Formats: sequence, structure tokens, C-alpha cells
Amino acid sequence: MGERVAHVTCPLCEATCGLDVAIDAEGAVGAVRGDAADVFSHGYICPKGASLGALHADPDRLRGPLVRRDGELRPASWDEAFAEVERRLQPILAEHGRDAVAVYLGNPSAHNLAMLLYQRVLVKALGTKNVFSASTVDQMPKQIAAGFMFGHALSVPVPDLDRTAHLLVLGANPLVSNGSLMTAPDVRGRLRGIQARGGKVVVVDPIRSRTAKAADEHHFIRPGTDALLLFALVRVLFEEDLVAPGRLAGHVSGLAEVAELATPFTPEAVAGPTGIGAGEIRRMARELAAAPTAAVYGRIGTTTQEFGTLASWLVDVLNVLTGNLDSPGGAMFTLAAAGQANASAKPGRPFSVGRWASRVSGHPETLGEFPAASLAEEIETPGEGRVRALVVVAGNPAASTPNAGRLGAALGSLDFQLSLDVYVNETSRHADVILPGPGPLERPHYDLALYQLAVRNVANYTPAVLPAPPGMPSDERILLRLAAIAGGQGADADLDKLDDLVAADVARRQLAAAGELGAGRSVSDALAAVEPRRGVPRVLDLMLRTGPYGDGFGARPGGLSLAALEDAPHGIDLGPLQPRLPGVLNTPSGTVELAPPAITADVPRLAALLDRAPAGMVLIGRRQLRSNNSWMHNIGPLVGGQNRCTAQLNPADAAELGLADGQLVRLSSRTGQIEVPVELTEAIMPGVVSVPHGFGHDLPGVRMSVAAATSGANSNLLADETLLDPLSGNAVLNGIPVQLAPA
Repeated sequence: MGERVAHVTCPLCEATCGLDVAIDAEGAVGAVRGDAADVFSHGYICPKGASLGALHADPDRLRGPLVRRDGELRPASWDEAFAEVERRLQPILAEHGRDAVAVYLGNPSAHNLAMLLYQRVLVKALGTKNVFSASTVDQMPKQIAAGFMFGHALSVPVPDLDRTAHLLVLGANPLVSNGSLMTAPDVRGRLRGIQARGGKVVVVDPIRSRTAKAADEHHFIRPGTDALLLFALVRVLFEEDLVAPGRLAGHVSGLAEVAELATPFTPEAVAGPTGIGAGEIRRMARELAAAPTAAVYGRIGTTTQEFGTLASWLVDVLNVLTGNLDSPGGAMFTLAAAGQANASAKPGRPFSVGRWASRVSGHPETLGEFPAASLAEEIETPGEGRVRALVVVAGNPAASTPNAGRLGAALGSLDFQLSLDVYVNETSRHADVILPGPGPLERPHYDLALYQLAVRNVANYTPAVLPAPPGMPSDERILLRLAAIAGGQGADADLDKLDDLVAADVARRQLAAAGELGAGRSVSDALAAVEPRRGVPRVLDLMLRTGPYGDGFGARPGGLSLAALEDAPHGIDLGPLQPRLPGVLNTPSGTVELAPPAITADVPRLAALLDRAPAGMVLIGRRQLRSNNSWMHNIGPLVGGQNRCTAQLNPADAAELGLADGQLVRLSSRTGQIEVPVELTEAIMPGVVSVPHGFGHDLPGVRMSVAAATSGANSNLLADETLLDPLSGNAVLNGIPVQLAPA
């Protein structure tokens, strides 16, 4: 057999681009190009997708387990590794209880179908309340705001980019991130489409980012003040009688309360703190209201700040007030083919937080987890319930969470650490056992989570195109075996039987949620209909066939199934986003709750910001096209060029501080200090310094040769783990007060 071309959905970021991957007769990966026939990306590709072959061939990528022997991580068989997990984990559970074991779920889990479907089985088997994830260093405020406004934390509206006439972007750089909480390949092309239709793109950001440069208008804003600007826009809409919810009027409650809450936030009052003139704010509000269609979109700059939940809430308050929520060209709710949490017509329990609290600082639970920033204190602080063991699933919290130095030291004090990871990184270097899973080309792929946030309804499935390394189990088999150990069944439990239980549970839930499509069909009938599939393909087939476009096991001829996706290697286009209100709502009132008390109770804290003196120099992060997470710095093709770890600084600030371009600068905060070169640029707001995330891989024990040879420092050494958005528990990673001095 000669060279073949596999059609693959890229699993490396949120854009879900289709790729053509050349594979030779020996299984080596050759050129990777955009799939011109892909129904969603139409041939678009970014440097990350083009590097998929380099990731697959990376010699540092683990292809077998490592077990710590005599203080050193050494190769072991799979049976030896699982036996070691059982030997070390069970005594901790028996002696100290379930909460003595914590779980950290990393960002790559969202790009791994088996992790999404099966990691909950492991978490449930562990039975611990100490669950942490990358969500609280990223998007948790948006999910909390969506939960209280719409009734479900995954009811996150996304901009209808292909039909909008006016897009207001805050704290986001989608030309570099490829979209975030907005699955959208080729954002540049889509923004150009807005402009070609005579529309307008407006960006609000402390940096004139690549997206800002491509926009029609850019406004610098003081980091952490987005909620002030948004409230001022709300105030103008009410003041000038521009509020027009349109068809939403009968589905919205709390308009009067929002109008009252906006009273202090006049454009004149917020102009000083934000750095945006009152006249400009009024004009922005008028143009937003006058646009035939419009969408407001805020991302990581609005969520990783001290008012993250308020900013996230106000984004959709504006979408409602202008009549653009759930309207073509506005901010709409995706209806994915599988896994869409709000697709059921059967309402569930209304959204809530704070069902339990963390042991040390009393942080409220949000979506079943605690703030990642509190993990270190839960390990360090003695007493009943102290975390003594940690299971890390596809994450690197020792690099990606606030005060990374403190957490790194805390990890070294654990009785036991298990990492599911393909690298020995800043976190897994502390592990006693590392279990790697198959690479992206060695496992089936379907973007279960990301298609729930897509700007168009699509579905695309990629079977594994290469075999996993000899002896390596699938991700779901790894998770099931660990769940058996945690549940007391032992490492030699019957995994087929456990997998059957998982599939039966999925079938039961799917049939209950499918309404008429599932009526009269038993769990056994559903399982029989998807035979002989096992594992991930079986579960996905169940979800597709009982989903909103599913074939209902024959009840809806021509509907979706996994077989249909297998016959469509370039994906299936399910059409543009459609209005879904009121069906998507699951709030106590049955309306869009525009003024949920849990959120509005925090408004006085924001009002106090109007009189707060500026904090001096503040630190923010920044996106880079050739990077996404820290592990990408070990991929040779993605290192170098503009992918540099520098401190971007306005020339006016540099002159005042006595700093020159290229000079090493020391940045320090309460929690630590780093040294990086200065990069002078007019593209950053005075008073702000920017250092990209994910660098600094020269710690002892890290086995990432390319990353270790790449200069840079970890900006999270400067982030303060005590600074959180109170309602969501999200870390404050933007607007951190820092001091600068020549190194």
C-alpha cells in the first residue's frame, strides 16, 4: 500500500478545522494540509494544525507508563503501573477518606472524546469533593453567568458571525486563538465577511492585537474594567430609550432591576477608570443599538479578571437589550448533534452554586468543583480532609495556575500523585505513576464539547487513522481500570462489564431526554441497535441517534448516526443557528433572568471601582498563534518566529522606568518574580505590560527537550492565588499589579 490521505478533524484548539493528513506505507505522517472539502473549515489551517505530524513523531511524547523507582521515573509495563496505582492509592482512601484524594482535569480533556465521556466515571468512583479543573483559570465566569441567566452553564450564546452586521469584541483575540467559547474556523475570513457586508467590527482590548488591527475600530481599556464599560453602555441604552428587546420581551424578566443597577455607571463616571472617553462610549452604545443585527462577544480578558462574572453577565445583558439574543446575526444558542446539555425539552434542576464549600478557605462549589487556585492550600494545610493524593488528567496546573511556584512545591509533599499525560512536564515530574494515552491520530475523535459552541451546526467524526503503540490501551480503558481501582474492584476488574454499565447509563439518560424519539424503546433495545460497537464509538453512536438530528434507531429515516458520519469524512452541515428561546431556558421563572440576585449582589463591589485609584503597572497575558497550551512549546515547528516570551511595554512607560528595547526586565509581584526581555510597542496601552502564558520549562525533571531549550519564563509565578472572582472562583490572571525594574 502506498501513501494515503486521512481526513482528520484537528484536535489542538477550538476551531475544529478539517485536515488532510498524508500517511505513507510505513505509517509515517507526511504533509498536513487543510481539507478544502470540510463542511465547516473549507480548507483553512493554522500553524498548530500543520504541526500535527510533528506532535505524533515527537520523541519526548510518552508511549508507555513511567513508575517512580528509587526516586526516578522509569519505564514499566501497563500491568505494573496499574498495580502500583492500586498499591499506593487504596491505603490513602482507606485511612484518610475519599476527600483525601483530589482530581485535576486539564484543558486537553475538552479535545478528547474518551476523556469527556469516561472521566466522570473515574471522578464518581473516587467519590471526592476535591475536584479542580482548568475551567477556573479560564471560562468559569461565563458558565456561571449563563447558568443563572438561562438555567444551564453550557447555554452560552455565541456570535452568529456569518450573518451579523456589527460585532463588539472585548478581551478576545480570535484571529490568534481561532475562537474561544466560539467554535469558528477561519475567524479572519468571517470578520472580513462582516466588513464585506457593510458591517463593522469593534475591538476593546488593552493590546492592539491582531484582531484589533483587522477591526474597523479599536479602543484601549484599562485591564479589569470591562464591566464598567459594559454597564455604561447599558446605562446609555436606557437613558436614550434605545432598549428594544423585540420578540424577547415576553421571555425576559428583570429589565427594571437592570436599569436601576446601571444608574451609577454613567459614561462620564467610567471614562477615567476605563480610559475610554464618555463621548466614545455613547457613540458605541448608539451604533450597537442601531445596527440591523449585532452581537457582543467577550472572552478570556473578560473572564480572568476580578469582575469576571459581572462582565460575562453584562455581555449578554447587552445582547438582550438590543434584541440580538437568539436572533439571526446576533448571539445565538448552538444545537449540537450530540451532547448538547440544553437540547432536552424536559427541564432539570435549576442552576445553583455553593452546594458545598472548600475545606480551607470556604470557597463555594461551582459546577462540582473548587477554584484551581485553592489546590495548593488544600495540600499544604494539615487537618482532617487534607489532600494527600492527586490524580491529574491531561493537565499541567504547576505551570498554568496562579502562584505556580507554590503549587509546584505543594505537589512535592503529596503521598501519591498519578498523572495521565503524554509528557513529563512541570506537573507530571512530581508523579509516582504516569499513564500516557494514544496520540491524536491514534484515537477516534469527535468534538463533543466544542460543537456545542459552534457558530454553525455541524458534525464530523474521525476514526483512529494510526494504531496506538503496542500494548497501549485506549483512553477509556485506562479510565475504566482506574475507576475500578478507586471503587475497590481492583486493577483486574472486568472492564467489558464496566463499559457495558457506562453504555447502559448513557442509553438510559439519552432515551429519557429524547422525548418522542425515545418513546417505547428500552435500554436493551438501544444497546442492541448499536452492536457490535464498544467503548467510545458505542457511546457516541447512542448519543447521535437519540440527539436532535438523530435517526432514533430507525424512527427518523435519514437522521444522524455514527455510520452516517463515517460515510461523510468531510463532515455533515446541519445548517445555520436557529432561534431556540424559550425552549432552551431552565430558570425558575422560565424566562431569561436578566437580574439574577446571585450576580447582582456583586454590583456594589464593582461600583466601588469607580473611586479606586489606579494600581500602577498591571500585567496581562496574550495569545500567540503558534501556541495554545504549555505542551505545544515542545513541538519544533511551533517554536521560534514571533512565538516569543517578551514583556511588551509602551515606549512611554519604558522611558519612565529606564528600560530599553531588548533589555532584560525583572517583573515582581507578591508571589514571585521573573525576568524576560523588553519588547517596546505602541500597540499596548500605557500602564500595562504583557507576557504570554505557557513559557518556562527549565525545571529539574522536565523531559521536554525542545521546550526546555526555549527561552522564557512562567508568568503565572506572578499571579496571586488569593485573588479570585468571588462568585465563580476564577483566578485573576489579567490586571495583576506588578513592579518593573532593570534586571
